[in-house]
Amino acid sequence: MKRTLKWLLPLLAVALIAALIGRSIVARKAEQARATVTRPASGLDLAASDLIDVRAIDLPRTLEISGGLKAVHSAVIRAKVAAEVKELTVREGDAVKAGQVLGRLDSAEVDLKLRQAEQTASSTRSQLEIARRALENNRALVAQGFISPTALETSISTEAGARFTLGSAQAAVELARKARADSVLTAPIAGLVAQRLVQPGERVAIDAKLIEIVDLSQLELEAAIAPEDVAALEIGRAATLQVDGIARPVGAHVARINPSAQSGTRSIMAYLAIDSQPGLRQGLFAKGTIELGRKQALALPLSAVRIDQAQPYVMQVQNDKAVATPVRVGERGIVGGEPWVEIASGLAAGARVLAATAGQIRDGTPVRVAAPAVAASMPRP
Repeated sequence: MKRTLKWLLPLLAVALIAALIGRSIVARKAEQARATVTRPASGLDLAASDLIDVRAIDLPRTLEISGGLKAVHSAVIRAKVAAEVKELTVREGDAVKAGQVLGRLDSAEVDLKLRQAEQTASSTRSQLEIARRALENNRALVAQGFISPTALETSISTEAGARFTLGSAQAAVELARKARADSVLTAPIAGLVAQRLVQPGERVAIDAKLIEIVDLSQLELEAAIAPEDVAALEIGRAATLQVDGIARPVGAHVARINPSAQSGTRSIMAYLAIDSQPGLRQGLFAKGTIELGRKQALALPLSAVRIDQAQPYVMQVQNDKAVATPVRVGERGIVGGEPWVEIASGLAAGARVLAATAGQIRDGTPVRVAAPAVAASMPRP
């Protein structure tokens, strides 16, 4: 009997401990189940600035343009005679005046050609004088009846031929003098030397580029415009540009519009006169917008419209959830220095959407606003 109790008591103790452990596990599972049922679903906390209300604004219709700056007045000095470069007195960046001597070509060859032409002209002039005296003598002899009229006609033809030959020789002299003058390189306009393409001692051919000069007092931007936008583009339309290396915006206006389309792209070239500003240089890249008009339209910042799907959409806040809502966008414009886009369909006025600052959010994600749900301030156009 004592031996049976000795084994029975430990078994009872183990059974009691197991029962207590099982009861504890069941109680914990029930508590977890109750917590799962009563705990609210996790969501995304948003700041007030992460929300934007769709509303009607005065949306400007703008046209984006880009291109390189180009001087309205520029000149390229070319070699008009084949010769060796004797001297060049300017380098890139030097300021020059119109008519200033910039260099010289070796004129030895043209000097010899000028001398040859002058001597030929002198010889021809002497021949003309002889022909004239012979003509005068023959006219007197014909009057006296010593020679026939046929001989007089021969003298007239000889004198005319000598006169024409002298004219040709004098033209050759003028050409030689012009060639000698062309050996002196002068600036056709005032400006800055942009390129010095040769060095003294080089032999250049006719029409070879030697020096390029640009006048930075008037710069323009050549922009390609799509045919559908040309109708709304007018002379005098203002534009705002951002130029590489220039911190402040640069003003411009449409100065000319090409009447012909480009053969390859069918685009129309528009030329914008740039407002004078220090630091502008030919060749700098510029981009900006031209305001074509304004319209009242429902709009959102372009950054709030998402394009990672086949159709543009926004994350609209409905019933404390972010819902992907497809939209159809229209014209674009710059409002407060930020690109905005017209919402042609898909949203009503007052609809609340998530701004780009909210980041990527899945469709149906619960959202909560940490502060009072006040829409982000609307920048003024």
